Amino acid sequence: MSVLTLILLAIGLSFDTFAVSISCGVARKHIIFWEAIKIAFVFAVFQSTMPLIGWALGLSVKRFIEPIDHWIVLALLSIIGLKMITEAFEQKNEKKNFDPLNIRIMLTLAVATSIDALVIGMSFIALNINILIAYIIIGFTTFLIAMLGMLFGKKLGILIGKKMEIIGGLILIGIGLKIAIEHSI
Repeated sequence: MSVLTLILLAIGLSFDTFAVSISCGVARKHIIFWEAIKIAFVFAVFQSTMPLIGWALGLSVKRFIEPIDHWIVLALLSIIGLKMITEAFEQKNEKKNFDPLNIRIMLTLAVATSIDALVIGMSFIALNINILIAYIIIGFTTFLIAMLGMLFGKKLGILIGKKMEIIGGLILIGIGLKIAIEHSI
């Protein structure tokens, strides 16, 4: 997988974080820079560590899935992408008064937005990805996207969040198709 494809994957994975970060910005309209850095850092650590855990789990099953690995990657990315798209259309009863700086809320949000990355990490085995480079790119991308999401949340409100989830889902499906086509040719 090229670095560009890995960056696109990191962006696709980070759209959940972007949507949640917008909510954090909306909830704390007067969030200061250091508070935003704290939230973005926690999101980035979880988002970049989950693929590492998935990669480690994937090592144990590599020999069994190697012949069909590209189809598994396509299926996983498509399922996650479709999940993101359908969740964007669901009516969510969000609490208006939540504090993203509360450590429990922050950790819950970080885990919730990074579960998909755990599954993606399992597919890294099939793609022979340098896990250290993936870790850095996913973490850095997530940090930037979380910071942007909080800024947008402060400025634009929650309207853009659902659209970003749809775009993120489409990116993940597109990457899955690209990988399946490359391995089939």
